[in-house]
Amino acid sequence: MTRELRRLSIVLLAMFLALFTSVSYIQVIHADALAENPANTRALYDSYEVQRGSIIASGAAIASSVPSDDVYSWQRVYQNGELWAPVTGYINPALGSATGIEQAMNAELSGTGSTQFLSRIERIITGQPAAGSNVVLSLDATVQQAAYDALGDLTGAVIAIEPDTGRILAMVTSPDYDPNALASHDTADVIDVYSQLESDPTKPLSNRAIAGDLNPPGSTFKLVTVSAALATGEWTPDSELPNPGTYTLPGSSSVIRNATGGTCGSGDTVTIADALRLSCNIPFAELAVELGDQTILEEAEKYGFNMSFETPLVSTASSYPRGLDDAQTALTGFGQGQVTATPLQMAMVSAGIANDGIVMNPRMVDRVIGPDLSVQQSFEDTEFGRALEAELAAELVAMMVDNVENGVASGARIDGVDVAGKTGTAENGTDDPYTLWFTGFAPAEDPEVAVAVVVEDGGGQGQSGSGDTIAAPIAKKVMEAVLGQ
Repeated sequence: MTRELRRLSIVLLAMFLALFTSVSYIQVIHADALAENPANTRALYDSYEVQRGSIIASGAAIASSVPSDDVYSWQRVYQNGELWAPVTGYINPALGSATGIEQAMNAELSGTGSTQFLSRIERIITGQPAAGSNVVLSLDATVQQAAYDALGDLTGAVIAIEPDTGRILAMVTSPDYDPNALASHDTADVIDVYSQLESDPTKPLSNRAIAGDLNPPGSTFKLVTVSAALATGEWTPDSELPNPGTYTLPGSSSVIRNATGGTCGSGDTVTIADALRLSCNIPFAELAVELGDQTILEEAEKYGFNMSFETPLVSTASSYPRGLDDAQTALTGFGQGQVTATPLQMAMVSAGIANDGIVMNPRMVDRVIGPDLSVQQSFEDTEFGRALEAELAAELVAMMVDNVENGVASGARIDGVDVAGKTGTAENGTDDPYTLWFTGFAPAEDPEVAVAVVVEDGGGQGQSGSGDTIAAPIAKKVMEAVLGQ
């Protein structure tokens, strides 16, 4: 071979390797980003001819594709759509829009994910029709139904998670909607339905469990305040605080009171444990000022405040602001003022306490299964971090059990089971309905489930309802469903 031919061969080989590397990068490493790019209409058109994978919960498909007689080839169908809407979301090829798991796991469901590259090649070689993979959720259909039935027509949300894994077992929001109406290929009908839902003042498209307009967590946040106090090593459940009937916010003329209108018990002082059991506001305002906003902020962030989580659905970050003055800090001590939270966040607080002080990252997908039933991807449990040392978490668990057994969270009691919990009745304005909360877990000694419930608009009772009478019984039914009660 002449020197010129050898040089030419080397150049051609280098060009081939460069082309191979570039194609491999595009097809494998960059495949997901390209597939999700809204400007990539080719991917959208290709997806019309692919039988989209199913979304599976408790062994049954809750979203699947059936043949259609139009240009889109396949029609998406949702089983018991209203029940699963905040989880599945919807996908509409006619509008090129998607939400929920349909959006978050689109690459896997449409068969365009990087982990499905070899599977696509195999199906091309064997002549098999293109198909997406199935997404297996962690959600339990029985628990989901129990949460849905318990919440009923109330405006709010319920979420249940496994404390030691972070796996989400139920996610329900109300008002709901039927995703089948938004998956129709009739563009005019879909636009009409979407416009009605979008303009509905009750916001049925909002996933209140993880996003939407966040609410003050009320007295459920007292768990974070106690956790912050215990973590300092300077406070114990038996530490005492002054027990006045009214409390003037530092540097302000504003006066706060306990829900009872009087003192927190009969003594001149009250322990942290009794203040939590009776859910008194004044002692927690005093405690928050003693701790300072930075101490509470750091503890709140250990539970996940000021962070967004991908489950893979993206949550709105719950908020504990920085740089609060003493008056503002006092209000956050009992979950008022500028602190806001999602039910997911308050479930993570309970779950972290239940799990010996370790907070797990929440997740709702277990596996991705290919059309040939092979497991293409598995999702592992991961730690977010430690919020509280185990022995201190055990002290807080005992206090939460006392809340349910002998305190103001009695609506969550389950016969034969020790339930740990905390209620909340958050104020929103002088005449506005309260926001009602419960968060807790069961069994207290070996937790299987942590739950958070929020009910907006006072549960239809204005300022007469409470977290104990409305939110706690909903959580009880969800916990019973997990425990097989």
